Amino acid sequence: MFVMELTYTAPVEAVEEEMDAHIAWLDGYYASGVFLASGRKVPRDGGVILAGGVSRQEIEKIAAGDPFTLAGVCAYRITEFIATKTSADLAAVRENPAA
Repeated sequence: MFVMELTYTAPVEAVEEEMDAHIAWLDGYYASGVFLASGRKVPRDGGVILAGGVSRQEIEKIAAGDPFTLAGVCAYRITEFIATKTSADLAAVRENPAA
């Protein structure tokens, strides 16, 4: 699983100009089952996406295709982790690491 942390590299006004395209991009990855949760950070200097079911290489490709990235208004920090314990709602993404 991945924590995709976005940090805005441009004023929020520039980010807002790309928001509709970013939301459409998010919707596509929610529909495909890759994105599990997302939202703005507080204070509003970026956002966070939880994602799973793909490789590190694929998640980096996904981040590179974000309209925010393409417009140069954000930078990503991607952290991979093994979700060994989850809520019942996220049981489908629970992972069992090799011993």
